[in-house]
Amino acid sequence: MSSPQYIQFHDILVPSQAHSRESLEYAQNFSVEDTDVLAVTYPKSGTIWMQEILPLVLNEGDLTPIRTIPNWDRAPWLEETRLAVVVDQLKSPRALVTHLPYGLMPPSFHTSKAKAIYVMRNPMDILVSSYYFHQMAAFLEDPGTFDEFMDKFLEGRVMFGKWTDHVKSWRGSDLGDRIMFITYEELVEDLPASVRRISAFTGKNLDEDTVQTIAKNCTFSSMKSNQMSNFSLVPKTYMDHDKSPFFRKGVVGDWKNHFSSEQVSRFAAVIRKELEGASFSLPWSLE
Repeated sequence: MSSPQYIQFHDILVPSQAHSRESLEYAQNFSVEDTDVLAVTYPKSGTIWMQEILPLVLNEGDLTPIRTIPNWDRAPWLEETRLAVVVDQLKSPRALVTHLPYGLMPPSFHTSKAKAIYVMRNPMDILVSSYYFHQMAAFLEDPGTFDEFMDKFLEGRVMFGKWTDHVKSWRGSDLGDRIMFITYEELVEDLPASVRRISAFTGKNLDEDTVQTIAKNCTFSSMKSNQMSNFSLVPKTYMDHDKSPFFRKGVVGDWKNHFSSEQVSRFAAVIRKELEGASFSLPWSLE
């Protein structure tokens, strides 16, 4: 599939607005440090949330960055053009985010001791979130009808390919104790507990006051009202919040308001078939 909105990178599509051949090559040659922590997500799985939480954990609750630095510079994407611009300003330990599947991570990541936090989200909610995002983001293809977009999603004709391929690549990785798995739903259900887990995993072991401060500043409403986090700094020509707000709902289970019973059956059947024989089971019911 060729489109001016996307660049073909190996077997996945990436948006040409934020990526270039040079930025993708830069990512492949990037020198990952042992102290780096990467939040890894399939798009619309909680990336922006992790851009808020992870730097706060790594800098032990200092709120200055979330009030003064846009999230895309606070925890830049490994594969996007912005990384080369801001990399020298990042203090160790560095927080980075990526949508790359495991097989496309730079060689230095594999040879380093860097840690990864993989955030999974119910793919039915991802589909709904992505559908609205495609409506407001001028740099992405028009999604068409919900049914048409579902077909694109299931076939992997969307940015970063098939959700099932992405999840399988990271769940099947050989990173051992270098990787932590958490779900978007866990973040919603108990944010302080999730912050504690991330704190322990990154070796910070923050005290309870700091955990509560971080959780309070990383709620949906806090991020939605923070112009350093809500993408209101992005010109309307790229992201039109009038068509759909970037921070739309931040809830679990909104898919139930969008899927017909036939769509639920079709979606679940494809996902189950593609995960046959996988070494992990999904923590959600796809029905």
